Amino acid sequence: MRLAVVSPFVDRRHGTERALAELLERLAREEHSEIHLYAQRVEDLALDQPGAPLPPDSGAILWHKVPSIPGPHLLKFLGWLFLNSLRRAWDRRVHGLRFDLVLSPGINCFDAEVVIVHALFHRLQELARDDEREASRPGLLRRLHRRAYYALLTALERRIYTNPKVSLAAVSQRTATLLAKYFHRRDVQVIPNGVDTAQFSPSARPALRGDARQRRNLRDQDFVLLLIGNDWRVKGLETVLKAMAALRDLPVHILIAGEDLRDSFRECAKQLGVLERCHFELPRPDVLDFYAAADLYVSPSREDSFGLPVAEAMACGLPVITSAFAGVADLIQSGVNGFVLRDPRDQQELARLLDELFRDPERRQRVGEAAATNALEWDWDRNAAAVWQLLQDAAGRKHETRA
Repeated sequence: MRLAVVSPFVDRRHGTERALAELLERLAREEHSEIHLYAQRVEDLALDQPGAPLPPDSGAILWHKVPSIPGPHLLKFLGWLFLNSLRRAWDRRVHGLRFDLVLSPGINCFDAEVVIVHALFHRLQELARDDEREASRPGLLRRLHRRAYYALLTALERRIYTNPKVSLAAVSQRTATLLAKYFHRRDVQVIPNGVDTAQFSPSARPALRGDARQRRNLRDQDFVLLLIGNDWRVKGLETVLKAMAALRDLPVHILIAGEDLRDSFRECAKQLGVLERCHFELPRPDVLDFYAAADLYVSPSREDSFGLPVAEAMACGLPVITSAFAGVADLIQSGVNGFVLRDPRDQQELARLLDELFRDPERRQRVGEAAATNALEWDWDRNAAAVWQLLQDAAGRKHETRA
């Protein structure tokens, strides 16, 4: 099968893009698909040379670089929509390149035939409106920019997700439920993300622990929380900081890995008196280093279609705390292989739970071991096999329609 895959970038430092990289590798290697990847940037993914002869019954991943334009996020996204469509049209008309299907992880083009839904901007827009009603709302220009950006994305979601000819897959049952709520799509297939249990395992993490903590000047007695993500407001960082402030007498630190505007969160941490215990870092391909430094993963998300770092932390044998608004919560039996907060903004409940886990290392170990055992059932091979079946079904319907 020849696929056009449309994504602004692919790497292993971000959840959605890491999931896409795992999928493309398996579609090329196991299903012998010829994948034409239209992206502005590709890292940490083995690519084939365009024009090189392919052995029979083998797959390939070929990168067609799409130019990017500078400017605010809204302008960049509009440029991306136009330029990736133009590049594919050029390849189709000049080079005669035809595709069986166009696959997109989310809203990336107008003509996707299969979409794997990793985030819903209708839901994120609701959260943004809630934030604007609060006293700590963002500045005027940033607020207007975010409104315009969400208006564009939600308009595209309505256009694409309400089209019955577009096959949809959701990374969690929660996301499938939201697709039914907003767009009346009840034919969505749920295909959860996977975990590389060879890379993320209880045996791999301890070997890196000493060095990972030493480089960050973390002591053995420090109780280190970890949060990975790019939208810290939605990931629940403020709730974590407030819980840390309530546990001022305990040596609780937090490692925050991701890309977001740090100043407001630094100011929040400073006002709460916990800034010196916050360690902000940029994302990196070897995310295992973050898990190795931590004692507990915590992400009381206000919304998360899945929550790949939660699953990876569980595979590493780390106890995790997330919220009922994260799709990965479907895989957690609270109190057994992790902990699920009903209210992601309940800092008192979170502080109580952190205090209990700090004082009971045996419980942390027991929950982490149960999490690692469960994670063995979630692998990328199963994820790719389900997506491959979805692609075959979509290609079959497309062929029948043309006939």
